[in-house]
Amino acid sequence: MTHAASLPPGLHQWVTRHVPGMDTATVTDASWPRGDSRVWRVCADLGEIFVKLYPSTEKYEREVLGCEHATQALAPDEAPHLLASDPDRSAVVLSALPGRVVRGLPLERTEEQHVHRLAGNLLRRWHDAPELISDLELQRIMASVNMQADEAAMILERIGDQLSPAEQDLVRDAACGLPHLAQSLPLAYRHGDYSPRNWLWDAAPGHHSLIDFEESAPGVAIEDLVWLCGAAWPTRPDLRDAFLAGYGRLLSSSEQRALVLLTARLGVSYLNTGLTKADTVLIDRGRTVLEHMVRAPR
Repeated sequence: MTHAASLPPGLHQWVTRHVPGMDTATVTDASWPRGDSRVWRVCADLGEIFVKLYPSTEKYEREVLGCEHATQALAPDEAPHLLASDPDRSAVVLSALPGRVVRGLPLERTEEQHVHRLAGNLLRRWHDAPELISDLELQRIMASVNMQADEAAMILERIGDQLSPAEQDLVRDAACGLPHLAQSLPLAYRHGDYSPRNWLWDAAPGHHSLIDFEESAPGVAIEDLVWLCGAAWPTRPDLRDAFLAGYGRLLSSSEQRALVLLTARLGVSYLNTGLTKADTVLIDRGRTVLEHMVRAPR
């Protein structure tokens, strides 16, 4: 949801140096309710742009590098263009793209399948665009997977009595199996938040595009499918089929196993946080993910 807003004075002055017509521009707050970054939609002389302010240098740098990756991986109209950036204030100016956020759109079944097929194709090109992964980055990637495995083990010890025997086995499998499994999985430059809230769909020309690169970084490629695996595919296997058709290949047995275990780790994390905070939404989400992952082939 957006509403009338104004840019902070210092940020406004900086944007004015890069965007003509800011004195008469219309500004609306376009931030996600649960997001850490601030986002403003600005309608100025040259059209619509977005201004984004990040809570950390890391997220700012990831957005900038993600925009650079997009220029080599995607068509010019499939991702925002970086119009200006300022590392001192962790802010960027981005071009706007046509279309509406896919999340929540009332799409017909065949149209939704088509969007997911295009999303799979876009992600394949995003993953296939080469990026050098240094030894330091490789260590960080493996450390991240190990942390997820350790988290699964910790949560199993803490709330194991809240899980069914099958769910306990699944979470234990994630804790024990992920570190070794990750060593054989394909690596790529991940988007990091590949879900319909970051897809845009322009129905008239049938155009799909991608936004929000602040979580992008080198990593295990299959991690970009975790949200879809946990939230969309269990009840809509047709969307899984459409997405993988667009991606251009089926998952290997190792990738399928890793995807289920990574998604189970996310689900049990939801459940643990929900129980800790008495948040019924997170509790239900966690239980639903675990229920589906128990039945998924691995």
